[in-house]
Amino acid sequence: MSNPTSVPGVNRASGAAVGYVLAGALFIVLGGVVGIAVRPPAIDADPAEQRYKALAELRAAENTALNNPGWIDQQRGIVRLPIDQAITNAAEAWQNPAQARADLMSRAEKAAAPLPKAPEKPSAFE
Repeated sequence: MSNPTSVPGVNRASGAAVGYVLAGALFIVLGGVVGIAVRPPAIDADPAEQRYKALAELRAAENTALNNPGWIDQQRGIVRLPIDQAITNAAEAWQNPAQARADLMSRAEKAAAPLPKAPEKPSAFE
């Protein structure tokens, strides 16, 4: 007696094998289409150029900060001196280490002091 649900002359194992082969072929075809359609950029072509540009900008900013005076914190009166002037000032100040240490401590306290409160704006009703 044969199974009433089976079709005569068709083997279930061969049907599964055909399904696997078709699925594999479809996967290969789709993979090839995606590989052709989507071309990734060359590895490290653009990022290397961006890193060199960022490095050049960083070095230019560092050079500007080292060689030009500017404000660090204008409210507290803290300035940035050119490196040559700062070295000269430090060498002169440390001729007397006790005085230089006291000056350094007073500057540190001034820099760490809380900022004064901003004046309150008057109310519209005053």
